[in-house]
Amino acid sequence: MKIGLVCPYNIDRSGGVLEVILALKSGLETRGHTIKIITPYPRNHELDQRPDVIFAGTSTDFRTLSFSDTTSQVSSTADAKKIDAMLEAEQFDILHFHEPWMPLLSRQLLQRSNCVNIGTFHAKVSEALMSRAIIKLVTPYLRSVLKYLHELTAVSEAGAEYVAGMTDQPITLIPNGIDISKYQKIRPSSEKRPDQTRTILFVGRLEGRKGVEYLLKAYNRFSQNNHDVKLIIAGDGPEREKLELLTEDLKLPNVSFLGFVSEEHKLKLLAEADLFCSPAVFGESFGIVLLEAMATDTVCVAGDNSGYMSLMQGPGAISIVNPKDSKEFARRLELLLYETQLRKLWQNWAKEYVRQFDYPDVVRRYEELYHEALKRHGHAA
Repeated sequence: MKIGLVCPYNIDRSGGVLEVILALKSGLETRGHTIKIITPYPRNHELDQRPDVIFAGTSTDFRTLSFSDTTSQVSSTADAKKIDAMLEAEQFDILHFHEPWMPLLSRQLLQRSNCVNIGTFHAKVSEALMSRAIIKLVTPYLRSVLKYLHELTAVSEAGAEYVAGMTDQPITLIPNGIDISKYQKIRPSSEKRPDQTRTILFVGRLEGRKGVEYLLKAYNRFSQNNHDVKLIIAGDGPEREKLELLTEDLKLPNVSFLGFVSEEHKLKLLAEADLFCSPAVFGESFGIVLLEAMATDTVCVAGDNSGYMSLMQGPGAISIVNPKDSKEFARRLELLLYETQLRKLWQNWAKEYVRQFDYPDVVRRYEELYHEALKRHGHAA
């Protein structure tokens, strides 16, 4: 098959959706398919032309998250004649649109596409937009997009929730994935000794929705009775100075702010941590960071947002806590850091559970959907 993967975001900025698209591209190419990424040209940046990337239109700033300082670069209007010429030249069997609700490239392509169109929803749209006024604008836009999509998928029930209320089409759940082998290679070669200082780790952008303020408040309670623990906060963002001041005001012991860390450094931190904590309060439709911790055999504590709750099933539900309840949050940190039998139970569950999210399996599921979609809609690969 010849497949176009449509990324509405600036391809020069890292992000979860782009990571999924790149992994999907690599996996599908390994299976013999021809893949092109279609994306807007980044603003104020020169990129080398690449044979596997088609630039359509340019990027423009669009603040999707009213609760943070995150600004995405998404596509502005592309030249219709150039889109027609590109589609005629490429002759795709499948166009796979990631976050098709994001303006404006996806709708332009969908209006002109004559192949099978598949849409995947990553974010929980209602939380990503937050403002009712913005939702009122986006809802009719999304309805106008949905009528062109032959198949709908979402990475989680949280990601599907908003769209499900707007269409009778079935929504196939295909989760995000990780390369499990990459994380297994960095697992510690031996168990940490009980006399070593234990480590709680946070990795992520320092913005309000990530809940790091609540982690610090819970750690304040926790550290009063537990002195053999350090807290490492890896990441940068608009809340960093505020969080560092809070750490000073609370006189918190053994807290380190590392700033932005490389992927290699992140892997090392995950492997060395005793507990990974991601206390996001909302805005999460899935939980890649939790899968990464599972794959490194690192026990998690996670915020009770809808995405994390839908991911952490069975014994994994013990990880979920209300970050704003400092007393219970601190208790959960203590429980999952010191209770050896509970930690072992969690790790045994996670080792099996995480396998379904290995990229080869995720790619296979998308490939099967492509073939079924071609059959259902009168096309043949």
